[in-house]
Amino acid sequence: MSTDQARSSSKTISTPFGSTDAERLVVAQSTELFSTSQPLILASGEKLGPIQVAYETYGTLSEEKDNAIFICHALTGDAHAAGKYSLEDSKAGWWDEFIGPGRGIDTDKYFVICANVLGGCTGTTGPTSISPQTGKRYGLEFPFITVEDMVRVHRALMANLGIETLAAVIGGSLGGMQVLEWVAQAPDNLQNAIVLASAAQLSAQGIAFNTVGRRAIYADPNFNDGEYHQNDEVPKYGLALARMIAHITYLSESSIEMKFGRKLQDESDEFAFELQQETEFQIESYLHYQGNRFVERFDANSYLYLTRAMDYFDLAARYDGLDAALKKTSARFLIASYTTDWLFASAQSRELVSTLISNDKHVSFCELESPFGHDAFLLEIDQLTQIVRAFLQAED
Repeated sequence: MSTDQARSSSKTISTPFGSTDAERLVVAQSTELFSTSQPLILASGEKLGPIQVAYETYGTLSEEKDNAIFICHALTGDAHAAGKYSLEDSKAGWWDEFIGPGRGIDTDKYFVICANVLGGCTGTTGPTSISPQTGKRYGLEFPFITVEDMVRVHRALMANLGIETLAAVIGGSLGGMQVLEWVAQAPDNLQNAIVLASAAQLSAQGIAFNTVGRRAIYADPNFNDGEYHQNDEVPKYGLALARMIAHITYLSESSIEMKFGRKLQDESDEFAFELQQETEFQIESYLHYQGNRFVERFDANSYLYLTRAMDYFDLAARYDGLDAALKKTSARFLIASYTTDWLFASAQSRELVSTLISNDKHVSFCELESPFGHDAFLLEIDQLTQIVRAFLQAED
């Protein structure tokens, strides 16, 4: 990706990032990439530009610009991977325990970047953005996007920051798919690829759950063909239901049993005998809570676009086989799966490992024990820190 395709409003190459709350305050950043005259040509053939990209950085970029690690976030994640925007914030970034001095990704050593994906709803151009052609929100007029497009935008961001080679690219779930696409797109531009709880394609079961989630949004009476912002009534019921369905796939049977079992919300431990009592069991209350909280921070149209991009991702099909997709890179690989993850089963990780071994690539594989299912890469920070730290240190 050439630098003449990117125009920047800011170029931050140092964000001091320490261990105390005061030292872990971060600033949301934004850069404009591409343009109307030099748009991004999407995988669909459509053109898009300019593109606003929201991102955050942690640590200091070396003079040689050889210590950058790019974090690819998961489906409903964002660029706010670590730290807080103010001391009053109640919650830190989604991978806060993993990023910082002496942590899994050591900001004393690495310059860390995380950017919101194309099609997202937290600062990067997506369906909620204003179209320069109409002056209105894109809505469903936003062009179809793929994981390939997401990575091309993030590669343009790296070029805009003057970073030619990445020390590592890391991500879980949809983020892991982006890591694999980085390897295929730019085989000479990254030294390490870390793929967590992910695969070269989504399974039919995963596509099925995404389909049901999208149908819930479409069926919401407030969806209004994606033009719901005109009425100030978002499809909150459909979006909440989509999140509830998806969240079940992120858990495991053992984690649900361990945390909730069949416990009731009512302390009297007696059934209400009411059909419309939707939160009688604690697991019901938990899922409703997750759905309602999701509506407060995410956009329904973005959910439609991003889940479809996830469905379409098929590394082998796009590059004429996994061998062709992975054989050109000299990157070292760390592939990690989790024993109770049934959304991205370990068998899919082993397929990646076998392909890499057959192509004489340096690959480490860990199947990690965890009761937490697919969400383990976001929850089991201590064990993730151990394997990532050891993997990166082995290169020194």
